[in-house]
Amino acid sequence: MKKFFYLLLIISIFGCAGGKEQIRLSSYKKPAIVLPKTMDGRLPKSYSVNGVIYYPLLNGEGLVQEGMASWYGKEFHGKKTSSGEIYNMYGKTAAHKILPFGTYVKVENLANRREVIVRINDRGPFVKGRIIDLSYGAARQIGLLGPGVAKVRLVALSRKIGQIKSGNDYVPLLEAADFRKGKFTIQVGAFENKDNALRLVNRLIVIFRYATITTYVSPQEKTLYRVRVSLSNDLTGANKMVDKLKYLGFSQVFIVAL
Repeated sequence: MKKFFYLLLIISIFGCAGGKEQIRLSSYKKPAIVLPKTMDGRLPKSYSVNGVIYYPLLNGEGLVQEGMASWYGKEFHGKKTSSGEIYNMYGKTAAHKILPFGTYVKVENLANRREVIVRINDRGPFVKGRIIDLSYGAARQIGLLGPGVAKVRLVALSRKIGQIKSGNDYVPLLEAADFRKGKFTIQVGAFENKDNALRLVNRLIVIFRYATITTYVSPQEKTLYRVRVSLSNDLTGANKMVDKLKYLGFSQVFIVAL
């Protein structure tokens, strides 16, 4: 039954005029499971763990994070994940606290520069300082098994820019956010009520020179008002701003590549 749960990722990096990476994903047969709400077109719901409320994103495009990664294996093999899928420790999947289920993420081990592409199908890790929990198969690919934890960089793969014929199938060609250049901002919150977003912006504008609201409308025509602060031309500066915001008590902030 393993073949039904393996996510076969064939990674092919091409040059392009815009300087961004293009990543080709092979087609795969999905397991016969009950699809979770964020995979069948409905909206993700907030959830609470240890008294902390988490609000999954409607769209993870552009998210860039640096932090500690860990992995989980045999004790969870064959059990249900938060998405409803059965966990396959040998696959290339991962748990993340707020990225939508089904999001593809490039994970780079900053100690050895090894990379893996994973698909988010679980929630976690709920350990302070950790940003992603990798499957055994993914952790093995980037040399994480021995140390158990390592500092990594996550890049959420963004829009589909085409498709390529592979055998009898057409597989998607995805574009990764380019974290090496360009502009970055920090998302502090997202609200259904615009007045709540405005109140937060008014608080932040006192501390930061740049604070704004961007409007996002989901495919289901649900509107969210995203509050973002600061502009940086490099990832190092953006990470310093994340540290400052966390020091001020904003625990669920993250970097967005513009």
